[in-house]
Amino acid sequence: MSVFNSRNETLYLLLAWGIIALFLSPLFILGEDAHIRVHDNLDSNLAWYKVLNNSGELFGDAGATIDQVMNGNLPRSTFGTEWSGIVWLHALFPSMTAYALSQALTRVFAFIGMYLLLKRYFITEDSLAPVRIGVALAFALTPFWPSGMLSTLGHPLALWAFLNIREKDYDWKNWLTLILLPLYASIVLGFFFFMVGISLVWLYDLIKKKTWNWPFLGSIALMSGVFLLVEYRLISSMLLEHEPMHRIEFISSRHEFWHSIELSIKNFLLGHTHVMTVHTAVILPILFLTLFLIIFYKKWKDQKFFLFLLVLNYALSLWYALWFNKMWAPLKDEFDLLVTFNFARFHFLRPLIIYMSFGIACAFLWKLGKAWRIIAGIAIVGQLIVLIPFNEEIHYGVHHKTPSFEEFFAEKQFQAIEEYIDRPQSDYRVASIGIHPSIAQYNGFYTLDSYNNIYPLSYKYKFRKIIANELEKNSTLKRYYDEWGSRCYLFVDELGKNYDFRKDSDKVIKQLDLNTSAFKELGGEYIFSAVPIENAQENDLKLLKAFNHPESAWKIHLYQAI
Repeated sequence: MSVFNSRNETLYLLLAWGIIALFLSPLFILGEDAHIRVHDNLDSNLAWYKVLNNSGELFGDAGATIDQVMNGNLPRSTFGTEWSGIVWLHALFPSMTAYALSQALTRVFAFIGMYLLLKRYFITEDSLAPVRIGVALAFALTPFWPSGMLSTLGHPLALWAFLNIREKDYDWKNWLTLILLPLYASIVLGFFFFMVGISLVWLYDLIKKKTWNWPFLGSIALMSGVFLLVEYRLISSMLLEHEPMHRIEFISSRHEFWHSIELSIKNFLLGHTHVMTVHTAVILPILFLTLFLIIFYKKWKDQKFFLFLLVLNYALSLWYALWFNKMWAPLKDEFDLLVTFNFARFHFLRPLIIYMSFGIACAFLWKLGKAWRIIAGIAIVGQLIVLIPFNEEIHYGVHHKTPSFEEFFAEKQFQAIEEYIDRPQSDYRVASIGIHPSIAQYNGFYTLDSYNNIYPLSYKYKFRKIIANELEKNSTLKRYYDEWGSRCYLFVDELGKNYDFRKDSDKVIKQLDLNTSAFKELGGEYIFSAVPIENAQENDLKLLKAFNHPESAWKIHLYQAI
């Protein structure tokens, strides 16, 4: 008889839910005083949702543009589909509330998905309940790209549903899962690569078992079809003729072979900022220990799937690294799709693979005997402990000491600036120096600068005239703008790639060289600078007033182009 029964498992599940609730609690308790990720979050997506909501173009037609950003040159498709759940959260709730709810939804379904997947297919014995619950909990607590939603953390739930249908389990919950997941995930931020993977599973069955398995194929078609319907704006923007977008100038393939090998090892060992798995300290040693024991006990025939996952894990890191190798340059020069779509993101499958491997490894150790069971338990608890510092409040509020949500967007301070200018915000255009343009955008200002994934190449060239002299001073900034350019910012040589000059900074720009005429030609009138500009007059800029506020991270120097 198993040591563990359903009652024991229920207690473990309740403990896991309690830990998830505790992990999420700072977002709900602190509200706008909470500290959250800045990169690809506060500096972009959270402002985008608010701009879209205020634009009146939530259901805008294919040719619609967003007037508040980049002088109306920004296509509506840049802001994603109105069928995305996260867009609706931000339409229905204040930004911080929407963010907290999104975090909760993602982590809850990440846990459910990994738990169901492990319980049914990989860690099925009742005695292994602590392993599958502990691994599912660790998976649910991993850092993830906030606006990615379930794009990666939803993979276990999708795999569970697909494998059920593959095994001729046609329960309605499986089909409903495949229909609903596309409403809270992005095909380009994770699920395209997952769908390729699951299609290869179907192809394997076709070759190995000589069966078409039509329901399984139909399930793949169903989820793919729902994604295509949800992402209709993205699909139409790719198929319809329009002016060239800035992404066609991306230059990414510049690495030599050994640089790529080095990058693959780094990715394998440490992961990537958008799919952080925090697997280096605990999971990797356990995987290698399990590999050694499999070889030592000659269990490789019983553990073929685990060995396959290990190989696949590094293969995905290698693919990621090789995507930036010079060998792709001729093809990328020939085919724009290879430039504009990031095929390196097959490594976004690694969170699923790493935590599945971790679960299988811990289950293997658990079954070897009491001593090994203790090691497996320590590993699971250890991984949970390792994840604690990656809680956003600890990671950003304590360790990195970034501004809170309220301090970052500084609504009261920017309201004071709006009142000082005393004109309708739509009547003039602004740009920022030393802070992210998302702050001005969030507060309703019409900005010439922005951080966006897609915008017209022609606008990139027009904006470049403003900062051309500054780019010539700094080869790093020049390459950053010319060969990537998604941050269409007022770059300043003396500031570099730093957009976080807070009010306690003593930085002063001494030799600014902007083309103010080009700025005014685009309609620019005001510059919000986080630092003083010593030679403002030489740039035809007049300091109107400096704004400070106790609830803001910034001291804003308001300059007017004269």
